[in-house]
Amino acid sequence: MAPLLSSRWPFGEEVFDVRCLVTGGEGFVGSHVVDSLVLHGHEVRVLARSCNEFRRPLSCVDYIWASLSNRSAVSSALSGIDVVLHLAWSTLPKTSNDDPALDIADNVIGTVNLLEDCVRAGVRKVVFASSGGTVYGVPRVLPIHEWHPTEPISSYGISKLAVEKYLSLFHHLFGLQWVSLRCSNPYGERQSPSRLQGAITTFLHKVAIGECIDIWGDGNVVRDYVYVGDVAEAFVRAASSPLESTVLNVGSGQGQSLNDIVEFVRLIAGREVNVRRSEARAVDVRQNVLDINRARELLDWSPTTGLADGMRITWSWINSFDFGRKGSGKQAREKDAAALFVPIRKSA
Repeated sequence: MAPLLSSRWPFGEEVFDVRCLVTGGEGFVGSHVVDSLVLHGHEVRVLARSCNEFRRPLSCVDYIWASLSNRSAVSSALSGIDVVLHLAWSTLPKTSNDDPALDIADNVIGTVNLLEDCVRAGVRKVVFASSGGTVYGVPRVLPIHEWHPTEPISSYGISKLAVEKYLSLFHHLFGLQWVSLRCSNPYGERQSPSRLQGAITTFLHKVAIGECIDIWGDGNVVRDYVYVGDVAEAFVRAASSPLESTVLNVGSGQGQSLNDIVEFVRLIAGREVNVRRSEARAVDVRQNVLDINRARELLDWSPTTGLADGMRITWSWINSFDFGRKGSGKQAREKDAAALFVPIRKSA
């Protein structure tokens, strides 16, 4: 890999120059983490199952197309790597309870295998994308700090918490450094509306194509929404800082109800919003707002994009694509029909 740019930690300490592997680096959050790492001058390799549907691969990034289950490809991807930013995950909170065994096999066992390979490859540190929205379960106090009891009510949250425990174990056994970022509810560009994950992106997309917004329950469920660019910056800081063996909440530190988000959508889109309400889901906790003071203190990180601005950016992005309109029979596609792929390396 080419020499890296040098930089300094905000507190005056020299930053470790890092050669990074991003697992899941073509996903929604992962692709933004890759962008931010590149902008900070770091050398980046991506391990991903497929190309991001919304942007071309970057010519300055080394891509390996494979899943975590491909141990040979993982071993190749880890060659020469200092820090692994682990964002690859195959389940969602709302569907993980449908098949907990699959969730464990794909994500917990897959991550343990990755950690074993990291030790063999001499990787210094792992930065893990955990879930501040699910690992705590039903909150006892708000905002939720990192020492809050962890009682997840979904297989997704249990698996994320299990990986954190294995990170601690591998540090104890082998000295592998780690930081776990418990992210709240990221939103923004490249969050696929077709997956129906993320209220903000889903709601904006529904309005853009002239469909009803679906809300489970009375709309008073409160979540902590954070712009994806701010989340990516937190990952870069965790990767390049000397911080280790800890968990940090990453969010906005503020809560908004689904009804609040509907009003924001109405204002930003400038059109009427139709809402269809259904029975509340058992997997949804009523409120989840994260205390982010620890990230402010240890990473010198705070979100810089407010909710209204972030939603405007997301609305503009959604309208830059031809997703088709209701009744058109067309699938979501880029208005720019240029090829998504560039010549890159692929593992068997």
